[in-house]
Amino acid sequence: MSSTYRNFIGGQWVAHSNGEAIDNRNPANNSERIGVFPHSAKADVDAAVAAAATAWKSWRLVPAPKRAEILFRAAEWIAARKEEFARDMTREMGKVLKEARGDVQEAIDMTYYMAGEGRRLFGQTTPAELPDKFAMSTRNPLGVCGMITPWNFPMAIPSWKVIPALVCGNTVVLKPAEDTPLSAVHFVEALEAAGVPPGVVNLVMGSGTEVGAPLSQHSGVPVISFTGSCEVGGLVGAACASSFRHVHLEMGGKNVLMVMDDGDIDLAVDGALWGGFGTSGQRCTAASRVVVHKKVIGEFTRKFVERAAKLRVGDGLDPKVDVGPVINETQLARIQEYVRIGQKEGAILLCGGRRLDTGIYKNGWFHEPTIFGDVAPNMRIAQEEIFGPVVSIIPCESLDDAIEIGNGVKYGLSAAIYTRDVNRAFRAMRDMHTGIFYVNSSTIGAEVHLPFGGTKSTGNGHREAGTAALDVFSEWKSIYVDYSGKLQKAQGIE
Repeated sequence: MSSTYRNFIGGQWVAHSNGEAIDNRNPANNSERIGVFPHSAKADVDAAVAAAATAWKSWRLVPAPKRAEILFRAAEWIAARKEEFARDMTREMGKVLKEARGDVQEAIDMTYYMAGEGRRLFGQTTPAELPDKFAMSTRNPLGVCGMITPWNFPMAIPSWKVIPALVCGNTVVLKPAEDTPLSAVHFVEALEAAGVPPGVVNLVMGSGTEVGAPLSQHSGVPVISFTGSCEVGGLVGAACASSFRHVHLEMGGKNVLMVMDDGDIDLAVDGALWGGFGTSGQRCTAASRVVVHKKVIGEFTRKFVERAAKLRVGDGLDPKVDVGPVINETQLARIQEYVRIGQKEGAILLCGGRRLDTGIYKNGWFHEPTIFGDVAPNMRIAQEEIFGPVVSIIPCESLDDAIEIGNGVKYGLSAAIYTRDVNRAFRAMRDMHTGIFYVNSSTIGAEVHLPFGGTKSTGNGHREAGTAALDVFSEWKSIYVDYSGKLQKAQGIE
């Protein structure tokens, strides 16, 4: 029997203003209802922002180590319920259970990591240019932070945003994706149980139009952090620009995995399978392009297609399944359209390409792992983010050719190279214009203590994770203390 859920505002689980609901269904079996969630409205956003603004007055004054102790308890609380949260995530999002466990673990890791920052949050001290004068800088919170998060990592990505914001002394209004609200509920429950004061964390569930837009446009929210599509990211950026509010955008990727003629082919196939079909290809870091040297493209393609054809598609709770469903009917239709586009462009469909909708698949949103060969770099399937289990194999003549192809898209999130030549590896590392780079590993697998984000249309220059995340949710204050007892003018002014 499914449950009915409420928003979390001002430390209370409260009914939303308009009574409309979102029916959350299992993408592997859409006859299974996960729960009924609020389809909130602007009034709920306003209430959450007001609660967060009130709470900020006292939360910002709590010593950072004390804020961090609360976060540490939240990490402990999530860790004790990891399996429960992972199973619920698989039911509402579809990714296979081992990946859902990884998603929850990332939230645990991020929360532990940022709890440690509560005793750092380092600024600088520096010699002043005048005698009897002290100079330093400190990080300061901004206020209410609006967080708009996607469905593909429904606990990890909220943790990337909410936890560093909290440790810096901000308060939060979280708007999760309407496809995956339950994981956000679990995350907020952990913070509540850990002792976060009322109003410091607020959860408003609903659509992008009814909740996301009012949140991004709200004058009482000085910083917005958004992860999602470039199209929506542009709207969020525009909404913040006119009032000079801070905005962090983490958007798409069209990531490349480059296989050189001296690379370990079997290892590269492993990386291409994991990068292309993990999370059913629904990752911003997915390896949707594989650029292969012509000397080894035949061997690589044969092995890659053989392995992909054997991947087992099904319910992510089944331990025998390798690839779960895609998130919803709209996304499935988008994938099918790109398969048609690829065939029309002249690419060769090497395996997959079909929706699975009979037998055990009849009530779900399943698509076969799909590989295209003979793909030209300028084809749409090699340029546009599909966000599904579709991989394009592109031939190259050399390392320089591979790098040119790899950089020849509007995105710049992640790239990888398979080679045994350290010189080639370092050249590619230097010349690929991406925010993340891997050597002899796939394009996915970022760790929480290093910056996460990309270049070009992938984002607007900010980074998540690591200490870089603190720069999104704090601003610098430079402080000068003159204890000379007289007016001293800097820059050598007499």
